[in-house]
Amino acid sequence: MKKNIFLLVCLSIGLITGCKNRSKTQKSIMVKVEQNDSLSKAEVTITTDKNGKVSEEVQIFEGNNEEVMSKVNLITKKSGNIENIERKIIKKIQFSLNAKSGSKANGTIAFKEEDGVVLFEGTLTGLSKGTHAIHIHEKADCSSEDGKSSGGHWNPTFENHGAWGGESGYHRGDIGNFQADADGNGSITFSTDQWCLGCDDETKNIIGKAIIVHKGEDDLVSQPSGAAGARVSCAGIIE
Repeated sequence: MKKNIFLLVCLSIGLITGCKNRSKTQKSIMVKVEQNDSLSKAEVTITTDKNGKVSEEVQIFEGNNEEVMSKVNLITKKSGNIENIERKIIKKIQFSLNAKSGSKANGTIAFKEEDGVVLFEGTLTGLSKGTHAIHIHEKADCSSEDGKSSGGHWNPTFENHGAWGGESGYHRGDIGNFQADADGNGSITFSTDQWCLGCDDETKNIIGKAIIVHKGEDDLVSQPSGAAGARVSCAGIIE
């Protein structure tokens, strides 16, 4: 499993000197931190605008997360009085699916959270041609050969199964269906503000759950799971 977390921090500093020509200096700092497991890489860009003359300095730090963030914090503290701080956090998790139930279905799943919205992207291979259901299930456990160790659909709000956004109810794990071509390849993209990656709201947090791909189509009606057939691929959603 590969985990990437991107943290963008923009710091704006406006300084007016007391010299005779009343020169104006504006300084901005952008910090980009890429975290992969316990290691981090930070790129710090300091831009200085002095009376229209712009200069840029870039520093790169690599190491464990604590060491890297310590160096980043030291730089920002040395940059003067910070009046406006804008923080933007982007979290990204990417992992592989594993074939189940004697199938050859596998692929790559990615989740990206930005500005309160989670984007889900899946790319799959080894499927039979046609329509396949894909859901979030309640446990990040793909240990059984049939994928049933992942439990049922993730349904923290205790709704009926159905199409996403349906008036009669839907599970928070009811992603829906996608198509596989004659070569067994398929893809799906989905976004929602009803999920999060690691937040404290258990009705939104998908960490610790699982992605399940089914052999057949979700009819969006049958309870409790849409009669989508065998579980042909599984992966735990783990940071």
